[in-house]
Amino acid sequence: MSQPQLVPSIGGISILSAQAGSASGMLGEREVVRNTGKQAIVSFLETQTCYSVLRDSGKVVVFDTRIPIQLAFYALVEHDMQAAPLWDPKLCQFVGILTVTDFIDVLRYYRETGSDVLALASRSIADILADEGILSTVLKKNPPRRFASAKGEGTGEDQHSSFLSVDADANLDRAVHLLHDQTMDFLPVMLPSDMRVLATVTYTCILEYLVSNFREQRRLFDDTIYDLGIGTYGDDVVVAYPHQTLHEVLHTLHLHGLSAVPVIDQNTKKIIGVYSRSDITFLTKASDAEDAVSNLNLTLDVLMAQQRTDVTTPDALHTCSMRHTLQFVFEYFAQWKFNRLICVDEEERVVGVVSARDLVAYFL
Repeated sequence: MSQPQLVPSIGGISILSAQAGSASGMLGEREVVRNTGKQAIVSFLETQTCYSVLRDSGKVVVFDTRIPIQLAFYALVEHDMQAAPLWDPKLCQFVGILTVTDFIDVLRYYRETGSDVLALASRSIADILADEGILSTVLKKNPPRRFASAKGEGTGEDQHSSFLSVDADANLDRAVHLLHDQTMDFLPVMLPSDMRVLATVTYTCILEYLVSNFREQRRLFDDTIYDLGIGTYGDDVVVAYPHQTLHEVLHTLHLHGLSAVPVIDQNTKKIIGVYSRSDITFLTKASDAEDAVSNLNLTLDVLMAQQRTDVTTPDALHTCSMRHTLQFVFEYFAQWKFNRLICVDEEERVVGVVSARDLVAYFL
């Protein structure tokens, strides 16, 4: 039993308290449990290999850098993939990664510069990645400000000009640190014996594996996501409005190094939806490249009305409150496999954003 203690009160008067010791003990116990949960994840990452997060059956698309970038984009869409490694046949090695958002950003460049977009159909991946005008603007890497250092460092390697990967037998701690330290979204996993790409993993892949192994450890993750500092809150949250054009929103996402943004009502500030940088709705509605560039002038409310409403898609709108525990988020992720949660208050106004990157980065 805790001993009574003298604690200061208002006006310098000391009062007798039998609860001070127990309160201190409770705080100490919570810190111990919190650290135990964190260390359990860290130790787990150190003992598991990258093989662990690979799916039993999966496909990998690899692009020859000589093929037209427009053809590569349609191949990504057809195979329902977000990214693919790039192979240079002259160098006989992998040289980078191409993503769906890269093609969208190239279209932004053509709109901003007024270049002939019809010429894009004949430009190869190598041509685009050798274009300094494109590389230094729309394809310039901007890390999320939450993870960038105060000195402006921490942008990591540019995956358009270098190929970073991890061996399949390396531990997951190595993979997570590569993703985080190099501010990468996609990390190729290689088979060391023949330099073959087995898969491309993301934060969501790793989070899914962590949740499947730790969702039953309830007491270890009973603090709120806000208390744990997981996510972005308050004035640091970037939002978009329905009246904004797609071009404006994509520029904002690129500038802040974000993959998606909550869309809110300008008057009530209530959440309406979420717009993802990789959303290709405006492209599927286009008849040709010129039409696609023209669609960049569409407003978000028009585009969001055309989006798929299937809640099982990773970029669908999923909300939580700042009071939800890390354990709750683990359980919710196990069900929905989301890329991010939008934190809202009682009035459904946006107060924060928690991404799969935030959740994994907490354990580093």
